[in-house]
Formats: sequence, C-alpha cells, structure tokens
Amino acid sequence: MTSKSTHLTNTTFAFLDIETTGGNLSHDRITEIGIRFWRAGETTGEWQTLLNPGTRISPFIERLTGISNDMVADAPLFEAIADELEEMLRDTVFVAHNARFDYGFIKSEFRRLGRLFSTRVLCTVKLSRRLYPEFRKHNMDVLIERHGLDQVQRHRAMGDVSAMLAFFRHALAEKGDAQIEEAVAELLQRPSIPSHLPLDTLKELPRGPGVYRFYGENDVLLYVGKSTNIAQRVASHFSGDHNTSRGVRISESLRRVECTETAGELGALLLELREIKTLNPLFNRRSRAAKNLVSIELAPNDSGYLQARLVREIEPHRLASYYGLFRSKRDAERALSGIVAKNELCNRLLGLEPEHEGPCFQRALGRCKGACEGTEDVVRYNLRVQIAFHELRLQTWPWKGPVAIVERREDREQSDILVVYNWMHVATLHDEHELHDLSLRGQSVTFDLDSYKLLVKALMGRNDKVQSVIELPAVGEPDVLMP
Repeated sequence: MTSKSTHLTNTTFAFLDIETTGGNLSHDRITEIGIRFWRAGETTGEWQTLLNPGTRISPFIERLTGISNDMVADAPLFEAIADELEEMLRDTVFVAHNARFDYGFIKSEFRRLGRLFSTRVLCTVKLSRRLYPEFRKHNMDVLIERHGLDQVQRHRAMGDVSAMLAFFRHALAEKGDAQIEEAVAELLQRPSIPSHLPLDTLKELPRGPGVYRFYGENDVLLYVGKSTNIAQRVASHFSGDHNTSRGVRISESLRRVECTETAGELGALLLELREIKTLNPLFNRRSRAAKNLVSIELAPNDSGYLQARLVREIEPHRLASYYGLFRSKRDAERALSGIVAKNELCNRLLGLEPEHEGPCFQRALGRCKGACEGTEDVVRYNLRVQIAFHELRLQTWPWKGPVAIVERREDREQSDILVVYNWMHVATLHDEHELHDLSLRGQSVTFDLDSYKLLVKALMGRNDKVQSVIELPAVGEPDVLMP
C-alpha cells in the first residue's frame, strides 16, 4: 500500500525574501533576492544575489537594509537573472513572510519584461495566524522573540529567509507534521486574503449585490466598492494576479471588511457614489465629489446672437437650460474650444475671448463667419450654435414630482425603494408603506455629476437595473446642495 502524498514529503518549498528600494510597485525595484529550498525535512539548496535596481537607493533604505548604491552598481539587472529565477521556482511553493509583498514585486519585475509569472504561494504570516491564533502579532521580529529563534541579520534577504525557515522548523517540531500539513494544505487552497484579516473573512460575506468597505488601523476608511456579488468582488481584490501598487498598499493596511447588502445593482451603485463623496475613503480616486461643478448656459445678447456663459450655481429644476456638466472651469472651457473649432463659431460670443472692438481672433484666421462683427445672419448663427450644443443639452426631469424606483432581490427577501427627484437620489426605503409618510421637505441632497449620468442611463434607457417606477405626488422640495 503506497503512502499518501503530502506537501511536506513531496513538495519543494522555496523560502524567499527580497529587499527593495521602497514599497511602491509602480516605481520601486528589487535590490536583493535570497532563496533557500526545503523538501521532506531537508534543505536542498540556496541561491542569492544583489540586483541593480536601475534607480537610486534612498539614504533611509540604505540605513535600513545596509545595501548601498555602491554595492549594487555592478550587480546584474533583474532581466539578467529572470530565466534562472523562473526555472528555479518552477513547480515549487513560493514561501514568504507577508508573501503578497514579495510575490507582488517578483510578478511586477516579470511584468516589466512582458512576461507572466505565477506559482502557488504560502504566506508564513498566515501560517503563524493559523497555528497560533491566540497571539495578535505575527511579524518576524515578534516570531523570533516569541519562539526563541536565533537572531539573524534582519532586512537582508538571506537573514530573513533563515528566520522564516527557522520558524517553519520550530512549528513542525512543536505542532507535528499532521497539523502543519493540514494548515499548509488549507492555506494553499484557500483564496488569498491579506494577512491581517481573519481567515474566514470571505465566508462571512454575502454573494449578492451591495457595497463593501475596507477599514485600516484605527478604523480609517480605506476604500468603498460595489458589486453584484460582494464576496466574489472582495476576493478578486486579494488575488495575487491583480497586484498593483495601490492594491498592495490597501492589502497591507486592511484590518476589517464591512458590507451593506442591497436589493439590486442600481441601489449598490447609488450607495457607493454617496459614500465615496461623503466619506472620502483614502484610496478612492474616481467618483470623488466635484468641488466646483460647472455647466454652460446660452442666452442672446443685445444684438440677438446667442452667447455662452459658465454657470456654477446649477438649479436642478432648470436642467434643460444647461449644456454639459463639468468638474472644473478648465474642463468646460476645453469643451467650448472644441465646439468653436469644429463648428466655426465665434470665440468672443462663446466667452473664450474678452470683449473688445473688432473681430474675434478666430475671424482673423478665417474660422468665424462674422457673428462678432454682425455680418452673419442672426437666425443662421443661432441655429448653428443650437446644433453644435445639442448633444450637451442636459436631460429634463420627465415627471411632475419624485419617483420611486423599486428593486427586488430574486429571492424576494429584500426590496429597496430608491426615491429620486430631478436626477438626485434623495432616500432609500424598504417598504412601500413608508412612501405614504415620505416628505422631501428639509432633506439635504447634492446635485452630482455621476449620479445624474447614472440615473439618466437607468431611467431613460429603462435598462435591467430598473424593475418598476412609481410616480409619487409632490411631497415638498428637498434642500439642494451644490458641490
């Protein structure tokens, strides 16, 4: 009878550590790699090298690691050792302490060469948490002190590799092969999650739509996201194949995950937008609230020619009077310049040139047909302006008052009633009986570019995010705030 195959007897573990010029995957590089290979209880080989990072090592990193610019000046580039490294790591388990960092940098270096690198990964921080759940801290200095491991040269690759392997051997002796085998097998098949999170984090997350939040130390809000499958989307953040500099920073800072389920995707989208704009998570860049939302208004001058002016106080009940929504004055002026150039309109009438005597600058170049001098027919010019701006015209609210968008889960266990007025999400209710007592008067709501686009698409397109729309009676006007 053959013995059962196990990781501890039939797998080569590559205990690997790197030193880098910093912690940012986008621009920091590897300066040293150390590997020790272990199989069936024995060390089977080791390999180490300094690397020329192709960039300067800061004085702080020099002091931390002891690796100076002079030491790496004649060292090989990563490109020179890539083939050898890939061959050595083939069919091994990549073992590192806080493996997301080391694995992320190795993958990033291969990515710069236009190559993919992928292997099974075992994190010894997670292994320590799995084996010693009674302890809160699991960084390498703590493990060395806690388990009485030999002191090593910290922040040098082979020194940290020695400490890592010493911890692994200590755990084997203390816990036994069977328990270590079980832990290793579980971690290798478990979806990758950051080392500071409980191992059952993903199991506790719902499989339906909603919004999730990542919190760091001191409950600092790091990131807000949405998905039609919260657990699946959160798991994708932790996948080693999706490492980015921002992703690594979020992962290293992450301490807990929280979520709010919604009945449908539209409710999740609106909740995500609201929380990003009101809570300002550290790592959300897109969809932040615009500080100075700007639009364009057209009105005739004394001679009857349509002039453009920038509007900063947008009145939601007059949306049909506006053209375009822009996050800044610069964006609005850039749009006006494009319209002028494409349609041979007047720079001065469209506010891109100060008032002065004589023709506008475009006229001097033959790109204006003379409205600035009164030589182009007013009706013809105004028609050309209206055609040029047509695509930018904002959508008028098509109902007399607010509406309730009803979303229901397929299992019917949850329904959301999204109250919307003038393309603004005013409130979310969960029972149609609550609509009878609803009053918008006194509620504060912000007119927002992203919500406007989202709701226009959902309501005018009648896409599958919207299951039913209920017109509501006029129930007071909300207090509209501008960004």
